[in-house]
Amino acid sequence: MTKAELNNFKRILETKRDELERIVRNRDAITIEKSADALDEVQHAAERELAIRNLDRESNLLRNVRSALRRIDEGSFGVCLHCEEDISPKRLAAVPWAPFCIQCQEQADRNRDDANEMFEDILVNAA
Repeated sequence: MTKAELNNFKRILETKRDELERIVRNRDAITIEKSADALDEVQHAAERELAIRNLDRESNLLRNVRSALRRIDEGSFGVCLHCEEDISPKRLAAVPWAPFCIQCQEQADRNRDDANEMFEDILVNAA
């Protein structure tokens, strides 16, 4: 990867990091609001749950972006953390913070799905 390409990715990642840091700092949506109306309480709880999930997703993405910026500084950006092969330029263009090549990412996703299914089976059998 050329120095110009690395600088371009660094600029993109820094912009994304700044955007995510602003989003993660704003936690007004997860405040607990009390209401005399039970339906309003349920609505507030559902909105808070959605806001918490969004905050969690954005926090995870921020960790991935910061990790990619560290890999740029260390000189390992664009190399799969699992198999150590180059990550395709198309994948990096689409997801600059990607830590894995597409094959390793697919395997990680399958493993996560299998673990979730196993966990759900355990919960169903426990009930």
